[in-house]
Amino acid sequence: MADNGKIALVTGGARGIGLEICRELLAAGMTVVVADIQEKLFDQTRQALGKADLDCRKLDVTDSVAFTALVDAVVEQYGRLDVLVNNAGITRDGLLLRMDDGDWDLVLRVNLYSAFYGTRAASKHMVRQKSGSIINMASYSGIEGNRGQANYSASKAGMIGLTKTTAKELAGKNIRCNAVAPGFIATEMTAVLPQQAKDIALSLIPLKTMGQPQDVARAVRFLACDDSAYITGQVLSVDGGMHT
Repeated sequence: MADNGKIALVTGGARGIGLEICRELLAAGMTVVVADIQEKLFDQTRQALGKADLDCRKLDVTDSVAFTALVDAVVEQYGRLDVLVNNAGITRDGLLLRMDDGDWDLVLRVNLYSAFYGTRAASKHMVRQKSGSIINMASYSGIEGNRGQANYSASKAGMIGLTKTTAKELAGKNIRCNAVAPGFIATEMTAVLPQQAKDIALSLIPLKTMGQPQDVARAVRFLACDDSAYITGQVLSVDGGMHT
């Protein structure tokens, strides 16, 4: 199947990087299903993408039963699922010694557990159709670690391990799994950082500029499409050269 006509499910797709991922996959000719817990944003998402009939569905990605039910419902409606983008993620930053159990647990559940739930649910259908591409949203912090982000870095490092294992287990069924690892990207999440923190981050980027959500989304599009048919188990850094 060419990219045109593929069915894609994007978690956390209602805004930010997820919204731009949806835009790129739509541009590639795919039918996109947006899964997000922020149902109130769906009208805004449809308007931003210029698609009034965009399929948006509320999902708490930390609920494994709900995630499986949503994947099954998508397959029942569209007949297949070709692309899963595990993009949903949050931060609850704080120094390790001050981090409470709640902030640790929540970040791991939203960022990492959800990717496992989605991958497990989607792969069962992809195995039957003998094709599929799963893209996980990792991070520079998951590769190098980052002060004040023990929970976030651990979740993203776990995402990389999940990606590589999934790729090896499912390659025989023609299912690929890759990760994208953004660096310092201009989003709502980074906009609230103090200027000093931004200046420090910029000093670490060889290209000396923040990335844009579109930069990440285009990498996801590449890994979702047939142009990357011989690529699996890889982590594609989109970070202006921070990790080399």
